Amino acid sequence: MAAAVVVYGALLSFDPQDPGWHNATDAAPRNWLGMPGAYVADVLLQTLGLTAYLLVLPLVTWGWRIVSHRGLPLIGLQLLILPLGILLLATSLAALPAPSTWSIEAGIGGSLGLVLLRGLEAGLAGFDLPLYAWLYAPVLGLVGLAGFLFALDISRAEWAAVGRAFVRIGRFVARQIAAVVRFLWAHRPRRAPRAGREAVVVSRGNEKKVRAQTTTADKSGASSSPRVRAAPAAPRPGQRAERERQPMLDFGGSGGFVLPPLSLLNKPDRGARGEKISSTALEQNARMLESVLQDFGVSGEITTVRPGPVVTLYELEPAPGTKSARVIGLAHDIARSMSAVSARVAVVPGRNAIGIELPNSKREMVALRDLLSTAAYEKASGRLTLALGKDIGGEPVFADLATMPHLLVAGTTGSGKSVAINAMILSLLYRLTPDDCRLILIDPKMLELSVYDGIPHLLTPVVTEPTKAVVALKWAVREMEERYRAMSKLGVRNLKAYNKRLAEAKARGEEIRRRVQTGFDQDTGEPIYEEEILDLTPLPMVVIVVDEMADLMLVAGKDIEAAVQRLAQMARAAGIHLIMATQRPSVDVITGTIKANFPTRISFQVTSKIDSRTILGEQGAETLLGQGDMLYMAGGGRITRVHGPF
Repeated sequence: MAAAVVVYGALLSFDPQDPGWHNATDAAPRNWLGMPGAYVADVLLQTLGLTAYLLVLPLVTWGWRIVSHRGLPLIGLQLLILPLGILLLATSLAALPAPSTWSIEAGIGGSLGLVLLRGLEAGLAGFDLPLYAWLYAPVLGLVGLAGFLFALDISRAEWAAVGRAFVRIGRFVARQIAAVVRFLWAHRPRRAPRAGREAVVVSRGNEKKVRAQTTTADKSGASSSPRVRAAPAAPRPGQRAERERQPMLDFGGSGGFVLPPLSLLNKPDRGARGEKISSTALEQNARMLESVLQDFGVSGEITTVRPGPVVTLYELEPAPGTKSARVIGLAHDIARSMSAVSARVAVVPGRNAIGIELPNSKREMVALRDLLSTAAYEKASGRLTLALGKDIGGEPVFADLATMPHLLVAGTTGSGKSVAINAMILSLLYRLTPDDCRLILIDPKMLELSVYDGIPHLLTPVVTEPTKAVVALKWAVREMEERYRAMSKLGVRNLKAYNKRLAEAKARGEEIRRRVQTGFDQDTGEPIYEEEILDLTPLPMVVIVVDEMADLMLVAGKDIEAAVQRLAQMARAAGIHLIMATQRPSVDVITGTIKANFPTRISFQVTSKIDSRTILGEQGAETLLGQGDMLYMAGGGRITRVHGPF
């Protein structure tokens, strides 16, 4: 194999001006291998022509068989047939005319091929065969090629693998070329409108006719077809889902906590899959949408169409001078003109585009099992990973509650709010053990969260009375303060560092002591302190879920607001996080204090623009479709449309 690399390098860098057997010169060789490479390349190309390049392949295949310990059982026969095959190929090539770029006088078959060709012509000169010149060259070439392929000693399976490799390379090259063509087409220079048109004087009678002709001309001169994005492929399943598909024998439990299997969740029905929309239909909808916008005086071009499981996003590149607020205000008119239930219009962040989201005729159900079985869920780096659903492109959306650090959820009855809360709780239960995460569930409605009563993750039974909810929140405040004191004793800043410090002490067999007050001296009244050995058991994270905030605020508004405010401001470092939901996002429920401490919010369908502005700070939630359709606002204020799981 090393010899093949050397010979091939010498042949590739062959220069006719280099010194060799057929060129006596004192010039320095340009060959990569210097003077030896120049002489080797000159001899091979002058003697064998193009067939010299074929000598490299047997060296590679034979070397590979020796390295892989496959052996060469037919090496004697192959050494006999290989020269014959090379000579026949050289003779066949010598019968062909040499191209103008070929610098060797003997032709592309080399001097040896030319000599054999002349001898063959002399031997056939006595026969009256006027067509032999075009007949024997292909025959010799095919026979020589067959002998050469036999000498390579490549099996059918190896030839098939080589063919598949070339097919994959061809497909990759074709995809890259197509991507470059699409990029150049998308960034092509736009044709400016023609200036200097002749003014047309119209009478009052034919004014409508001229206006109709102008509108038709504008529509007929529309831009090229928009770029339709393909629907994303199904997410790759995780190792947990693959393991559960294979039956396993139960040899007795290991004694530890076992996470619930995915088989407890229902598989999505085939009928729940949305129908795939063709590219032609999407392009027609885009052209129709451009026409509708033209009717309302908005000029622009639909550049990209992104079909999703529930809605389809049409990206509009508006004409210069078009105000985005004007297009956003046309949401209801666009929905009416497109015969859609609703339409949401919003600016695409970071781009000169306005997104118009229209619902599909048949929506796809997003299954929680599909989200929890993905590799993205298993490999998520967050400590409290929540499965929110899929975005408008069909990609799974996960969020880390630990970095939020608290979540505020709002939506009317029937919008899918309670289903999303259950999906978030299940996301934690399918990933974390009771040693990692504990839950406090507050359910004043006594319906949604009662099914979790009795699971080992609960710190208390499910709280259903508002007065007990106040007690639970105050306990969380005391637990937070106690954790802060413990972290202060160890000089750490958060719960993760605290647990790491405890694990290090436990590994070294070290005892950590802290000084605690146990009472007061009866005589002097001074406090009495004692040394206490700190428990080295790691502290779990605590998630408090409040299903309905409005009911609690009506009973004990001041106490609830004070406890929630203190937890929202300080509980992050202590590993305590809040998920609060309400179906009435008014200012008396979501006060300014609560809103300021919950930067991450989710809004499901609401009844008015005012409610949407209360929860998100902008309108848009009133145009959602319900049944899990939500707007997710991360801490930075960026809003993403997500379809919740079921």
